[in-house]
Amino acid sequence: MPTLFDPLKIKDVTLRNRIGVPPMCQYSATDGLANDWHLSHYAGLARGGAGLVVVEATAVAPEGRITPACTGLWNDAQTQAFVPIVRAIKAAGAVPGIQIAHAGRKASANRPWEGDDHIAEGDPRGWDTIAPSAIAFGGNLPKVPRAMTLDDIARIRADFVATAKRALDAGFEWLELHFAHGYLAQSFFNRDANQRTDQYGGSAGNRGRFLVETLAAVREVWPAHLPLTARFGVIEYDGRDEETLAESIDLVRRFRQEGLDLLSVSVGFSTPKGNVPWGPAFLAPVAARVRKEAGIPVSSAWGFANPEVADRVVRDEQLDQVLVGRNHLANPHWPYAAALKLGVERPSWVLPAPYAHWLQRYSSDV
Repeated sequence: MPTLFDPLKIKDVTLRNRIGVPPMCQYSATDGLANDWHLSHYAGLARGGAGLVVVEATAVAPEGRITPACTGLWNDAQTQAFVPIVRAIKAAGAVPGIQIAHAGRKASANRPWEGDDHIAEGDPRGWDTIAPSAIAFGGNLPKVPRAMTLDDIARIRADFVATAKRALDAGFEWLELHFAHGYLAQSFFNRDANQRTDQYGGSAGNRGRFLVETLAAVREVWPAHLPLTARFGVIEYDGRDEETLAESIDLVRRFRQEGLDLLSVSVGFSTPKGNVPWGPAFLAPVAARVRKEAGIPVSSAWGFANPEVADRVVRDEQLDQVLVGRNHLANPHWPYAAALKLGVERPSWVLPAPYAHWLQRYSSDV
């Protein structure tokens, strides 16, 4: 029976525990370039003891950024900017991962603390957006995207491949494809966002085609011995949950056949009208079903801040890995606090020696 602090081996990569830091956008880049903020941020998270640290959603093309301040990986300068970040994560004992993404119709937005809405028309900071169909997301993101041509689809697929190569050049050892959260890939799969009548629309198989083709193309260039993963919204909480989940599991089986090594189970967020049942480990039963029916290791985020809950879902084999996001921002040494709470023997091993020297004597202060 695995526990939260047991190692996890995926391909030739072994994580020191089942705790991962999921991608969390920092909205702090300039022209897609990571900087000193990112270096300090990710180094600090890695020193906290997690087995995996995944760098935030990083755009495969300029138009694929959520905001003008998002990181990118479409040129060599951006690749080199990530090199010291990767080194810092590895030096701290965590596996360095990165999520590569295209925001689709949710792109060209203001940062969350500046409105979290589409940049106004005419504002030079913004740009035109693209999507499977010319349908706006709605709510605070009303911009109508341009429907993608077949050439656009081929170009973005090639962008994912080129970005995967750059991620490898930067030293990342874990690659995650962002197929969730209402961004471009998720929009292809969502029947409301995708009204196409060609081979990329209509049936669930056609709506999943862009995702499968992109994964397969990336798998060809990403080394076979390194984990290739994806974050995918398997459910929308829009009243069609059982049908969507069944279609999603079928698609995940295709992902596995094309070489996917682990799925990060998430919500689709393809509509502002979804009614998500937020709560402790609310996605764990969904992830467990995906794990069983698709035959693939799974992780998930949201609702795992309580160490006992996080440990339980691993012990019950609902999840192979638990992703803890915002609580890592509040306490980068969350794994140490979790080890104390769970009574792990010699919990100071999850800390760097200079921290362990002090904190193991004063654990009540953590």
